[in-house]
Amino acid sequence: MSAVSKQGVTRDPARVTRAAWLIGLGVLLLALPHLIYPVLALDILAWGLFAVAFDLLFGFSGLLSFGHAAFWGTSAYLTAFLLGHGQSVPVAIAGGTLGALALAVPVAFLSVRSSGIYFSMITLAFAQMVSFLALQWTDLTGGENGLQGFARPSLFGLDFSDAQVRYYVCLVLFALGFGVAYRAVRSPFGQAQQAVRDSEQRAQSVGYNPARFKFTAFLLSAGLAGLAGAMYTFGHGVVSLEVVNWRTSGEVVMMTLLGGTTTLFGPVIGAGIVLLLRDVLTTANLPVGIVTGVVFVLVVLFFRRGVVGTLQHWRRRR
Repeated sequence: MSAVSKQGVTRDPARVTRAAWLIGLGVLLLALPHLIYPVLALDILAWGLFAVAFDLLFGFSGLLSFGHAAFWGTSAYLTAFLLGHGQSVPVAIAGGTLGALALAVPVAFLSVRSSGIYFSMITLAFAQMVSFLALQWTDLTGGENGLQGFARPSLFGLDFSDAQVRYYVCLVLFALGFGVAYRAVRSPFGQAQQAVRDSEQRAQSVGYNPARFKFTAFLLSAGLAGLAGAMYTFGHGVVSLEVVNWRTSGEVVMMTLLGGTTTLFGPVIGAGIVLLLRDVLTTANLPVGIVTGVVFVLVVLFFRRGVVGTLQHWRRRR
């Protein structure tokens, strides 16, 4: 229920909360490369946008994809390939993003006809095919050696050899991608998308076409995942087979669940938690997989809605 201020102006508590999260996230991301290593900060941006893209499909459409690494990895390879052949940074990033979007068209056309575990298995099968091609197509991907050593030409006087410069360039891309996702879920399309998620039969009875909404949501999610993959390549300057490995798809699922689905802010926080925890554990020479797994189990048991989702729920109850 809306609250009314002393001046008689109606304020929506949910809108105030979203604005607070946006401002807080913006301030944190602006300061992040001064708090931790810039390369690690850039990883959080790329993985955070990747998790937001996944949340668009899983949280807001109810479609669990086990193959989103295909779009992340395809974009990463295309971006590296274009940079290695003398293209500018904007062209390479745009090319990688469009490549992921093009791959998503046939995958979405075939997969959205199914639901539940069948949808998940189809996306996983496509991802495994992309992984096999990345291993075999050595002229494009470098095979087991990957792609490395490609140039990142300067643009408008920006020196991309500086990690902080690369971070703030990627922060602009992240803001664009996050803005697209935020606008999508707050638009009539996003409301209809969630109606299809909750009940396809009811949505269809009022004139919505569930297959069309799921297809569009899949393309939007894949395009943002592609943009995230391009950011990752631009930041690291190297691409390996890991970007198309099935574990990459699993990691983005874990990040989204840790942060909280249907929040948009949660996946970014989840990505930060996983990457910072991994960095600390690696430095301390502790088993990364075991400790990360324990943290994930504890969050699932005690923060069922994820970190951000649980905090929002507690605030609403108070």
